[in-house]
Amino acid sequence: MLIRAEGVPRKQADPLDFGGGHMNPDRAVDPSLVYDVDAREYNKFFNCTMGLLGDCESYQLNLNLPSIAVPDLKDSVTVMRTVTNVGPAEATYQAVVDAPEGVTMSVEPSVITFTEGGSSRSVTFSVMLTAKQRVQGGYTFGSLTWSDGSTHSVRIPIAVRIVTQDFFADTS
Repeated sequence: MLIRAEGVPRKQADPLDFGGGHMNPDRAVDPSLVYDVDAREYNKFFNCTMGLLGDCESYQLNLNLPSIAVPDLKDSVTVMRTVTNVGPAEATYQAVVDAPEGVTMSVEPSVITFTEGGSSRSVTFSVMLTAKQRVQGGYTFGSLTWSDGSTHSVRIPIAVRIVTQDFFADTS
């Protein structure tokens, strides 16, 4: 069944319309990996959006949110995220990539391993997004899932809009 977005113009709903999904309380008790961010990071992000700080574009892309949004991909961009292991001390996770249409996506490292007694319970990884073609368009959607191959999978949505001109405004 087709889901329609509210508002004008009427259109087929996409992830920006229906959000991140529903919560599963049983799985929330044992999340395995979290994207942790503290109040100082949100404060800096707020100051950037209010124009109180300079050189904020990179910071806004790299705020450690459990999602990635690139509103103006011209060629390529690398976004950083950090996951913290709150699950089993011994764990290995494989990146499962579902690239947005028209975008090549790679994750480095593509496998993260946590060991008992290891030096860190957090790992920073990079996601490189590259436009396959220079075609102006709307948002396309994908995801990145960290999976341990059995009980844990941690998914974040990815939204990318390829642009060819700085003055482009999406009116649809």
